[in-house]
Amino acid sequence: MERIERSISIRAPIRAVYNQWTQFEEFPDFMEGIREVAQQSERALFWRAEIGGKEVTWLAEIYEQIPDVRIAWKSVTGAPQAGAVSFRSLGPEQTQIDLAIDYVPLGAVEKVGDALGLVGARVEGDLQRFKSFIEDRQVATGAWRGTIR
Repeated sequence: MERIERSISIRAPIRAVYNQWTQFEEFPDFMEGIREVAQQSERALFWRAEIGGKEVTWLAEIYEQIPDVRIAWKSVTGAPQAGAVSFRSLGPEQTQIDLAIDYVPLGAVEKVGDALGLVGARVEGDLQRFKSFIEDRQVATGAWRGTIR
């Protein structure tokens, strides 16, 4: 299993940053290759993406969600992957996001892309686009403040 860890500082209050991250169906607006995310329940997310020129789908389960602190998930179908995003206030108008993703590259195209660092670069770009998205707005497009343990 491979691991990617990235952090980014965002010029927005932690509540706005966390609230925006909970709007999973808007991930295609800033995540490269993600075509659709459909929230099927508080815990279940359907994902459709283009990876290596191929369309893939999977279901993910959120197994931990603590408002303004952390969201953790794992795939329940498709390629094995899991991850967590943590939120930390750096002041009233500054938030740090720490993202960790564990995944198994499947097939030759994914393995070559992984070896070239393309997955890490994609995650870095996704975080930069998320940063721009919320910094430009300063207000989340929605929120889900429930807890999952």
